[in-house]
Amino acid sequence: MTNHHVDDFIKRISDKIETVSGKTIDEASERDVYVGVASIVNDEIKHKWIRTSDTYEKEKVKQVYYLSMEFLVGRLLESNLLNGGLLDVTNEAIKKIGFEPKRVYAHEHDAGLGNGGLGRLAACFLDSLASLNYPGHGCGIRYRYGLFEQRIIHGHQIELPDYWLKEDYPWETRKGDESFKIHFRGDVHMHKRIDGSLEFRYENTDQVMAVPYDIPVVGYKNETVNTLRLWSAESITREKDYLTSQQSQYYHHLDHKHSIEQISGFLYPDDSSYEGKELRLKQQYFLVSASIQHILRQYKKQQRGPLTNLPEHVVIQINDTHPSLAIPELMRLLMDDEHYGWDDAWKITNKTIAYTNHTTLSEALEKWPKTMVERLLPRIYMIINEINERFCRGLWFDHPELRNVIPELAIIADDQVHMARLAIVGSFSVNGVARLHTEILKKKEMKNFYCLFPDRFNNKTNGITHRRWLLQINRGLSRLITEVIGTNWIQRPNQLISLLRYSKDSAFLEEVDKVKLHNKRELAQFIYDRTGIAVDEYSIFDVQIKRLHEYKRQLLNIFHVIYLYNELKDNPTLDITPRTFIFGAKAAPSYHLAKEVIKLIHTVASLVNYDPDIAGKLKVVFLENYNVSLAEKIIPAADISEQISTASKEASGTGNMKMMMNGALTVGTMDGANIEIRDLVGDQHIFMFGLTADEVLAYYEYGGYNARDIYNTDERVRRILNQLNEGVFGSQEIEFKDIYYNILYHNDPYFVLKDFDPYIEIHELVEQAYRDRTTWLNKSVTNIAYSGKFSSDRTIQEYASKIWKLNQVPINKATDEQ
Repeated sequence: MTNHHVDDFIKRISDKIETVSGKTIDEASERDVYVGVASIVNDEIKHKWIRTSDTYEKEKVKQVYYLSMEFLVGRLLESNLLNGGLLDVTNEAIKKIGFEPKRVYAHEHDAGLGNGGLGRLAACFLDSLASLNYPGHGCGIRYRYGLFEQRIIHGHQIELPDYWLKEDYPWETRKGDESFKIHFRGDVHMHKRIDGSLEFRYENTDQVMAVPYDIPVVGYKNETVNTLRLWSAESITREKDYLTSQQSQYYHHLDHKHSIEQISGFLYPDDSSYEGKELRLKQQYFLVSASIQHILRQYKKQQRGPLTNLPEHVVIQINDTHPSLAIPELMRLLMDDEHYGWDDAWKITNKTIAYTNHTTLSEALEKWPKTMVERLLPRIYMIINEINERFCRGLWFDHPELRNVIPELAIIADDQVHMARLAIVGSFSVNGVARLHTEILKKKEMKNFYCLFPDRFNNKTNGITHRRWLLQINRGLSRLITEVIGTNWIQRPNQLISLLRYSKDSAFLEEVDKVKLHNKRELAQFIYDRTGIAVDEYSIFDVQIKRLHEYKRQLLNIFHVIYLYNELKDNPTLDITPRTFIFGAKAAPSYHLAKEVIKLIHTVASLVNYDPDIAGKLKVVFLENYNVSLAEKIIPAADISEQISTASKEASGTGNMKMMMNGALTVGTMDGANIEIRDLVGDQHIFMFGLTADEVLAYYEYGGYNARDIYNTDERVRRILNQLNEGVFGSQEIEFKDIYYNILYHNDPYFVLKDFDPYIEIHELVEQAYRDRTTWLNKSVTNIAYSGKFSSDRTIQEYASKIWKLNQVPINKATDEQ
């Protein structure tokens, strides 16, 4: 397939454009070319996809189903071309017919199926599963609208609908004949069967149809094509039935249809109201019920024996607490539909489901009002209640030492259903996503559960697919790596370690420097085109791109900018290396403080970027609507990777891995996977600062930190906060008082002031290191060399061998291709 001649491929594109768009290639637009190429790729994928499914069915292999509310897959055309071995020939063909490949690929809208690291991790995992020949599939929701499209108006974040499906999505296939009914509300009636067992019947339920849309997941240069199945909520009532009903009923039908479609309408509805909370709960049950019905139907269709054997053939991995209802739903289906008793159903469930925890933030550990669950999901609530009763009874009798903490372990407590507790009790594996994170879970956040189930807890440090995040987005660096160490690193990323041989090779370092400058030049042009801000391509590109959250501390970053601005205002001749601070972040629509930080970044930018005293030494750029495609433009150009979360708060991070892999150096706290990066590259190749996780946790537990003490003793801090309070950064004096009061009157909950001085100090070391280009490039190449450890291929191999007990299943080529 890689030997396609360019002219032959142009002929294929031409034929597709004529067939699909009804135009000649001379009349074709960029979008016509995009549609034509996508259609060719689908043709290439189709037979492999069928063969993959047939192989799994015939060989009755064990399969993993990855349940997640998010799959942030980004654009798929370039990725599918790369994995299918067609990218180079396609690029040449597109250029030869007069188009720019990147502009053609940009006609694909980023799939609005996720928000941040959680969803991007899921997408990386699917890529690695397919590329390593593992039988693994994703199950999610086909949201019609993504999180939101971010626009910045006068420095304020404005949310617009992200209707990513407004044009046909070429990768999805609707499978209407594989739909399932989902039941909400209604009455549950208990009856005795002839054999004395209990039967539960549901009446007066609200019924929704879950319709699957399948997206192929293409393995890298192999024959495996796995499936991402996304469920869409549709009304069971047919359109023509609306038209034949009375007019009063017709409008009722339309309202009903709209309420059903809301279930897969948009990602993360606002849960500040009861209705918003209930819609989120509906989404979660909709996902797990449809997915598990599908899994059981597949199992029975493939005649794999009684369902008591299910754990030998199927693993269900739940990505965070959102799909925790998979536990009671699998119990319900086994007991009510398959007539298993409680003990057998529990044994099957407990051996089938595994849980990944992604947070140490207590506010992020989901819980639902008991009455809401009981009303919306009456049968599910009965099962959760029974799980809780049996679990608490077991604690009382078998663990008298834990009797006093039963309320802290109970699944139903304080009139809330605690989803993380349900996930731990109902699964056979509980994993954290970085070594520090897992230790915090075991020793603090979930200490009592760890004492109960020590064998369940394990660590699987996150990873990223190096195929997209290096090979695809940084072609220049990838070619350079291949020239010196060969191509084996592409399929065995740990072989990037061979680059250490060249970390002091001046000729190689010079080439690395040229690639970085080229990438920075491209990003500088993109920034100018997008914002009108001209940035110095020779400046330090200091990058922080991630969700906007207090614990991620974009505020600390912008305080550093203000500090440098103040220094330059006091001494305009100060000798500093020019810096370009690049931010990309979305704040949750109802997260007031996060949105204030976005406004502060823009206000500081408007002052700094155009102050003649600064003479271009500082530039601040906020790139709106941060998403996967934007990350792909920024990451290859980054010099500095800002990973400055409050220690103990970031479970892992994956942006740290992506930027490390592209040669950026990390400025980071002792948090998440930063620690594992430091352990690999060594202290001399990373810039670590600030409080440790133990110190932060001790302050939270015992007190002893007073933000006012720092305000009173550090003149730099006092000046910055006074500037916020006095309206220096803003047209109104009250503009940033909320930030000011949060720090001084809520005692700086994320230790921005406490870590300010070490943060300034570490950036002085960054400045010194950057001036010595040879030393800097040596550090950069060392980071790239060790980054193979953070490929999601390694993570998936660990999941497969240690949790899932999954075997690789190579798919044979079709006979006519052999």
